[in-house]
Amino acid sequence: MHGGVLAGWLMVALCAVSGAYCLLRTRTGTPQERGTARGEALMGFGMAAMAVPAAVLTLPEWAWAVYGAVFGAAALRALRSARRGAHHLHHLVGSLAMVYMAVTMAPGAAGAGGHAGHGAAAGGAGGVPLVTGMLLLYYALYVLRSAGHLIPAGTGVASFAGGTTEGVVRGGGGGVAGGPGHGGTELTMACRLTMGIAMFAMLLTL
Repeated sequence: MHGGVLAGWLMVALCAVSGAYCLLRTRTGTPQERGTARGEALMGFGMAAMAVPAAVLTLPEWAWAVYGAVFGAAALRALRSARRGAHHLHHLVGSLAMVYMAVTMAPGAAGAGGHAGHGAAAGGAGGVPLVTGMLLLYYALYVLRSAGHLIPAGTGVASFAGGTTEGVVRGGGGGVAGGPGHGGTELTMACRLTMGIAMFAMLLTL
């Protein structure tokens, strides 16, 4: 990444921890909630692997094809579930973004330097600027909105970021009012926010 090896390892740690928490969530909840948790765990671990600094590990060429196939399949699954809620649409966007980064950063791609988390190793921009810009805008808005649901209501920041005026948690049951996924705990929301920030940072490296 642009911030160096330390920043790369920090992103690896954050995404891996988020993925591990999502994996734990697959043990409880409804079948739909467990399916959502599995998709988020895949995203977290996939982003963690993609963010490993190039100085430590250079992925083989076939790994990018695997990334494309795995997250392409995840995108198709999310597309089938998109009518059941906005969070499935978000997962669809995330899966497509992973496919896009894998294609862009694969060896031989124009302007690619190898690793999505490696930053501007090749000294040039990769990908399609319009697509990258649209994804950056989407994740910037997602991060602001998600943060707004975690910040206590009544503050100017929460109002600006789309937080509710009723507070973040209703009735002490751990539900998040109006958050993505409708009903996740604060920790679940924090993990989704972390992965949103990580995706934004990785797209900046293209």
